[in-house]
Amino acid sequence: MEITRAFCILLVSVLNAVKITSSVEDGLLYLDYYKETCPLAAEIVSRNVEIAVLKDPRMAASLLRLHFHDCFVMGCDASILLDNNGDIISEKQAGPNLNSLRGFEVIDKIKHLLEEACPLTVSCADILAMVARDSVTLRGGPSWEVWLGRKDSLKASFDGANQFIPTPNSSLETLIANFNQQGLDVEDLVALSEKYDKYQRYRTFRRILRSICPESGRDEAIAPLDFLTPAKFDNQYYINIHQGNGLLGSDNVLVNEDHEGEIKKLVWDFASDQELFFSSFAKSVVKMGNINVLTGIDGEIRKNCRFVNP
Repeated sequence: MEITRAFCILLVSVLNAVKITSSVEDGLLYLDYYKETCPLAAEIVSRNVEIAVLKDPRMAASLLRLHFHDCFVMGCDASILLDNNGDIISEKQAGPNLNSLRGFEVIDKIKHLLEEACPLTVSCADILAMVARDSVTLRGGPSWEVWLGRKDSLKASFDGANQFIPTPNSSLETLIANFNQQGLDVEDLVALSEKYDKYQRYRTFRRILRSICPESGRDEAIAPLDFLTPAKFDNQYYINIHQGNGLLGSDNVLVNEDHEGEIKKLVWDFASDQELFFSSFAKSVVKMGNINVLTGIDGEIRKNCRFVNP
């Protein structure tokens, strides 16, 4: 996965504890939700994600981030996709998202095709959930069953996007608090942020980073989270942190400010066992995908993901 120097990207990993009320357990979301109403929905989504990722391998990470940044504000309700319109101030303009999030055109195309096949049936929020899974799988990561039945929000929260998405210079305490607000615990937390100037242990790695992110200019420079397998979804990120070669300042925060050792143990476990990481990551995404979902009579199925229905 890849990030901008000035931006915070969220990767999450979870073990077994679930502290939020699960929409799955409550029977609000279902597997095969569109089996009767739009049987080709999953195929349409996966085919077009594959096309987009083949054109631009970075798009996989970008589409995954859309799901994260959507869920962390008001819940998994596709509010992140809304443009400015009337009283709505788009979350796209919030600090953590502006000139950083991308992939909206891919979602637009998928939604257009789904509307042709099954008008006003598949929600934009469910599209984001399916796209996240397919993006990870296409880059060699795990797959998981996507629970569906979300509705789309009727509003956005510009202030919420600025408040609830962790900032690049967050301390470990702040990062944990951000995740706790979403019902997620430290085992769900791998938040990456800040620039490269805290890296002092590895001179070769630091020289590479200085060439990408000089002290002045190139604030929007792109760099992979790891330099060994930048196009793959794997556990190399954890290996890098364990070796002191994390890209971002909050990589060091995860281990240097973890005085109790819980996060250090997770980093070591995931660095040592990729299958454990894959399993935990899949569980985490499903858990995150349950945050404050709209179902039933709440929300709507948008015809266009960028605007609420007239």
